[in-house]
Amino acid sequence: MESTAGDPLGVPVGGRPRAAHWLAQIGLFCMPALVLTIPINLLPYGLVLLVTTLMAPELLWRARHMDIQPIRVLTWLTLAVLALGVLSMVVFEHGLRNVDNRSRFLVIPWIAVWVCALRPDMRWLWRGAFAGLLGTFALALLQVLGGAPRAELSTNAIVLADIVVMLMVLLVFCRPSRRWSLVIVGMAAGCGTIILTGSRGVFAALLALLVVLALSLRWRTGVARLSVLAGMLAIAATLLLSVPELRHQVRLTELHSDVQRMEQGDSDSSAGARVERLQVAWDTFLDHPLIGVGVGHFDNAMQRVPICREDPQEQRCHLGHAHNDVAEWAATQGVPGLLLLLAVYGVPLWVFVRLHRRSGHTTFRGPAAAGVMVVVSYILCGLTQSMFAHQMTASFYVTIVGLLTGLSIVEGARHRARNAR
Repeated sequence: MESTAGDPLGVPVGGRPRAAHWLAQIGLFCMPALVLTIPINLLPYGLVLLVTTLMAPELLWRARHMDIQPIRVLTWLTLAVLALGVLSMVVFEHGLRNVDNRSRFLVIPWIAVWVCALRPDMRWLWRGAFAGLLGTFALALLQVLGGAPRAELSTNAIVLADIVVMLMVLLVFCRPSRRWSLVIVGMAAGCGTIILTGSRGVFAALLALLVVLALSLRWRTGVARLSVLAGMLAIAATLLLSVPELRHQVRLTELHSDVQRMEQGDSDSSAGARVERLQVAWDTFLDHPLIGVGVGHFDNAMQRVPICREDPQEQRCHLGHAHNDVAEWAATQGVPGLLLLLAVYGVPLWVFVRLHRRSGHTTFRGPAAAGVMVVVSYILCGLTQSMFAHQMTASFYVTIVGLLTGLSIVEGARHRARNAR
């Protein structure tokens, strides 16, 4: 593969390949920087991906000589997701629109090979995450100050909070050396945005991020790490519980009211609707354990709820998904769906763990570490949200898995080349 003479895994040389490399770095920046700050989300990155692929297709072809076993594994995962989606569409005679989000998995191997071929610098991904967090916080603050009860931007509040956590993961684990001051600023912006969204389901992923961050720091003792973590959590809890405006913004009072209403049999609330949908998903899974009710048609399962049969216009009967990954895939695709969901998260997690072991890092950082935490964060966010029922969260997952896989492969190859020399 064409590259700088001193480094066979360096920047591609030659007019067209080098131009494609620099455009790829712009795309790497745009992906996290613009995903939440503009209404067209990932479209700028998608255009860069397409243009640079057409500019240097020979580089992508030659990239097959690298260690692309992880890409082969993810390709088989992609085919399994598509096959089950198409099967569901054929059995229930649904349209292609219902498997649209699943078809996005096709870009995972493409993006991974693209990174191996053009080798963009990971620092541009980090810079994009930092810019995205600052820009998203500014826009969210303007929206709330303008009278909106919750920050949503061009999506909804829950999806906004979920993606912000993923940008925080990139900020922490893809960080260059000696950038802790900017990491702290970006983390503060991300936490501020999450508070403005009023989303509570994202707290588990945020806590996991803080725990892993504290444990991965190079302190002398484990007690020091735990003390830092406990201090951060204590400060956050004190602020949330003692400042009425913050307590109102994260809807803690509303949660208490929802629990009281559920105890009285009223499910028409945020928390009550989630519990109701879990019950519906379980009953639907028992009735249709092999095929479910069809991808993208969880609303059909909601017809077993009496109020949904009596009032077809009832809002909570038409949310389109189960607000939980396991419930969604089990109810719409049965046992095969549950096994596929396990693979959707388990296979990339296994790939990233293997790539991290071969990365040469002595601490938990780098693209493979970021990939592990992205998957873990998706799993935790999936407890209160159907992550693949929304275009943005589905697109972001397949894009970031492809990018971090490619970056991890290149990083591992460079580490082995240095050792060989």
